[in-house]
Amino acid sequence: MAGPWITEHEKKTVVEMMECGWDNYDYVEKFEPAFAAWHDRKYCLMTSCCTHAIHLLLLSLGIEEGDEVIVPECTWTATAAPVTYQKATPVFADINHEDWCLDPQSVERKITGKTKAIIVVDLYGNMPAMDSLQVISKKYDIPLIEDAAEALGSKYKGIRAGKFGLGAVHSFHRTKTITTGEGGALLLDEGELYQRAKFLRDHGRSAEIPYHILEAAPKYMPSNLQASLGLAQFQRVCELVERKRYLLHRYKENLLDIEDLAFNVETDEVYNGAWATTIVFGKSHKMTKQKAIEKLAVLNVPARPFFYPLSSLPAYKHYKTGSREENPNAYDISSRGITLSCHYKLTDKQIDFMCEAVRKILGQ
Repeated sequence: MAGPWITEHEKKTVVEMMECGWDNYDYVEKFEPAFAAWHDRKYCLMTSCCTHAIHLLLLSLGIEEGDEVIVPECTWTATAAPVTYQKATPVFADINHEDWCLDPQSVERKITGKTKAIIVVDLYGNMPAMDSLQVISKKYDIPLIEDAAEALGSKYKGIRAGKFGLGAVHSFHRTKTITTGEGGALLLDEGELYQRAKFLRDHGRSAEIPYHILEAAPKYMPSNLQASLGLAQFQRVCELVERKRYLLHRYKENLLDIEDLAFNVETDEVYNGAWATTIVFGKSHKMTKQKAIEKLAVLNVPARPFFYPLSSLPAYKHYKTGSREENPNAYDISSRGITLSCHYKLTDKQIDFMCEAVRKILGQ
């Protein structure tokens, strides 16, 4: 389904780190400013995973019990789980049919006096209506956070995913566009917020007195080993993004003649980094995601379900802040969507084979 593209460059860099990089964080210190600059951000903090990057930002903003944070109904749990770590309440807003991302109108309906942040997700590399979401953020004076974990290389009106909102996060999970095995990054522009997050990232320890802990905080530091791999991968970022886009376009071109199929969104305003090629079957096909996955499996083609509505999952049902009635688009789109293989090592022949399988299950 997915996996990294590792070359001799990555291997050489990691070996160099292993030979002389155990006593410091020099690869972390090389990666962070380079990654920040690429996103036109002032600061970057690497973390042990992207979920920790989100939690670190919520911690730094002082999100606490009794607060509410608006999140998309359809996203991976990592967007919402850190809200619960703070004993705050995730409030699920609907997505829209066009880009599968947070719907600004639904967001505005969900705002209360307890709302302390809005997390927007660039789902499957798609970009939401950022202009409208930024207007809402400013209107209500509520921080906007961008979860760009699935959108490295995507752009909205020429601006890279990771530049929007008060802060943004990226993922370097083993399935992502660049990988450190596990890992993530927090991107910021405000100096005070950066210093606060940097302090909390490493146990809340004093910078002046060794082993003197000022606040009981988590340890979300990355290793130099992770950073060496991440730095080498990032030095190839344009090549990696272009390969992801090639896979998406190969799928699309093969299935172009089939009507009522929606793929990762690309428009005049949106350049899609295409982390994972995703299809939403139009209603005319009468195809659910579960049926599609089962039928494709018989044809030896792997597929994964579109993210489930979070309010439908056991982990979040008790919050009562989302439902099929409140967020109909999320429940509808999720029921008809699948993600296809996005492994870097896919050949054209393999992609063509999988496209033929999609045709067969649709009776084309």
